[in-house]
Amino acid sequence: MSSPTVPQQPAPQPPLAERRPTVAVHHGRERHDDYEWLREKEAPEVRALLDAENAWTQARTAHLADLRGRIFEEIRTRTRETDLSVPTRNRGHWYYGRSFAGREYGATCRVPVAGPDDWTPPTPAEDCDPDQPALPGEEILLDLDALAEGHDFFSLGGSSISPDGHLLAYAVDVVGDERFTVRVKDLRTGELLDDELTGVLGGGTWDRAGESLYYSTVDESWRPDKVWRHRLGTAQADDELVHHEPDGRFFVGVGRTRSDRFLVAVSGSKTTSEYRYLDADRPENGWRVFAERVEGLEYSLDHAVLAGEDVFLVTHNATGPDFEIGVAPLEPTPAAGWRPLVPHDPAVRIEDVDAFAGHLVVHQRSAGMTQLRILELGPQGVADDHLVEFEHEIYTIGSGSNPGFDQPTVRLGYGTLAVPSSVYDYTVATRELRLLKRTPVLGDYDPDAYEEHRLWATAPDGERVPISLVVRRDVRAAGEPVPTLLYGYGSYEASMDPYFSVARLSLLDRGAAFAIAHVRGGGEMGRRWYDDGKLLAKQHTFDDFIACARHLVDEGWTRPEVLIAEGGSAGGLLMGAVANQAPDAFGGIVAAVPFVDNLTTMLDASLPLTVTEYDEWGNPEADPEVYDYIAAYAPYDNVTAQAYPPILAETSLNDTRVLYVEPAKWVARLRATADDRRPDVLLRTEMSAGHGGVSGRYQAWHDRAFSLAWILDRMGLADVAPRG
Repeated sequence: MSSPTVPQQPAPQPPLAERRPTVAVHHGRERHDDYEWLREKEAPEVRALLDAENAWTQARTAHLADLRGRIFEEIRTRTRETDLSVPTRNRGHWYYGRSFAGREYGATCRVPVAGPDDWTPPTPAEDCDPDQPALPGEEILLDLDALAEGHDFFSLGGSSISPDGHLLAYAVDVVGDERFTVRVKDLRTGELLDDELTGVLGGGTWDRAGESLYYSTVDESWRPDKVWRHRLGTAQADDELVHHEPDGRFFVGVGRTRSDRFLVAVSGSKTTSEYRYLDADRPENGWRVFAERVEGLEYSLDHAVLAGEDVFLVTHNATGPDFEIGVAPLEPTPAAGWRPLVPHDPAVRIEDVDAFAGHLVVHQRSAGMTQLRILELGPQGVADDHLVEFEHEIYTIGSGSNPGFDQPTVRLGYGTLAVPSSVYDYTVATRELRLLKRTPVLGDYDPDAYEEHRLWATAPDGERVPISLVVRRDVRAAGEPVPTLLYGYGSYEASMDPYFSVARLSLLDRGAAFAIAHVRGGGEMGRRWYDDGKLLAKQHTFDDFIACARHLVDEGWTRPEVLIAEGGSAGGLLMGAVANQAPDAFGGIVAAVPFVDNLTTMLDASLPLTVTEYDEWGNPEADPEVYDYIAAYAPYDNVTAQAYPPILAETSLNDTRVLYVEPAKWVARLRATADDRRPDVLLRTEMSAGHGGVSGRYQAWHDRAFSLAWILDRMGLADVAPRG
């Protein structure tokens, strides 16, 4: 194992942002900030600094250019560039996506079903000609490369087929700010209708008649606060306002039940929800509130038929924090009227339920692992209850696209850290599990060449924290510590379940391990795991991650100098916090779109999403205890004169979730404060991207190759040839 390579001709000095001191007073506490001026996005001096930072980053990593190129080629040559997704049946067609060698975005397509009982997806030839239809009767719905032409950034949001299959509503974003424009295409003629909806969040939802689209828009703080109805053939200015949510903590959204009978509009905060519904069989009733909001009560709604009776399924936490599934009539019903179907169980976190004509699919987790549970329906109600099971030690299972209410199969996805993402059809009546496709990894890839483990670290308060880890068997067989990339997130009850990555093979095959720290603030171990890692318990997230890092060292898996930490967004806040609290534990840190100036953001209710985040982080503007708590861990505020490990911060200029200014300020303060005077801190800003980074798969591969090359360099593996 070599030492990190040294750039041969680095630029002489990194950019140093000018100090422009400001002082703010909150609750009698003074807060000094030298770099708030970087918030002026259009100011020439701000753009000049970001350009200078990009130039410095390129200079400091110029010695890795060849490695970046090799990693990109490894990703490309392992990927089947011309490919087809598994077709999904929706009414009278099979829908699928195509990718093409040399093209960034691909196309969405469909072919007719053979008949009403046709539930076996068609299979194309593996070597299908990219210039020819992949399947007989193929109809190209959207050529995404054509839509992206002329734009530096392109993202397809929601797309929705009208119930009669004749119209396609689709949404595009060509800026990166996640505000989409919706157009409607007549699939019979290929022409676009005159309808154009701007400022839409995500996409649109058709009514059952296919005459109207429902969609949501945002307020001045970029919070989705309104649901609208658009009648085809009318101007957007004439659209009907269905619901306006004035409470700044709540988001709104709109959808349709799988049965097609109900439209539902939800208002939800981090802790409370409220549903409205419109019955297509009884439109004269108008929109009705199912259960008025009660602080702390979360629920979701679906339509099912149990024992011949139309009912609502209500997944809720009224009887316990890990949720249960209740049943209610098709009428407004408070929580007291919900009778249990799947009762609350503190050992099982119920996350969702999907209703079909003949069965229910319950998404749940237990002991940190995902589970898919099938409830078969009979004349008297639930006739059988079982899990779809696999044998791996760590894995992720979940249902895929299942749009048909009457379908006899369940489309599901499965994968592990070593087993590529796999698509199965599960026939409920026979319990037959049929593999339809496993993401191809070209070359001689063998999942058995890698070993996977579930490890457990102990946090300072005694809590056991799970870790998922993968490494090549021949690397681990040597019995020596292995360079390791440790990933973490730990917010919003988002679970970082084991997943496969082609790009990660460039790391593993050079002799590194990859691990996920399932820290508190996520949802892996149930609702308590989330509750114990937010608000005034947020420090547990950082303690858990540091404990996982030290556990990997103490147990001989790795050494601190070759242990690299990585996280993005709220996981970037985690990276900033552990950099301050345990800089000695890591040989490098990658922080993607990092939420590192969270105290400034949470003090300004006019910034995007701040108010909606109060239930996650607290309101430091109103509560001095919250102010003091956040101030004690906020990464930007707690940069001190100590030695930091090398840091790579990555951001996007057009990100509306975590503004570019947060990592820009953080890097400026690190350079001005750290005791080694010029810490090896790099800032890379994508100038035409949003929160998810660059668009286009080849651009994304180049982007990931950049990060992986930096990581491998920090691990001392930059000059190591991949095995296998």
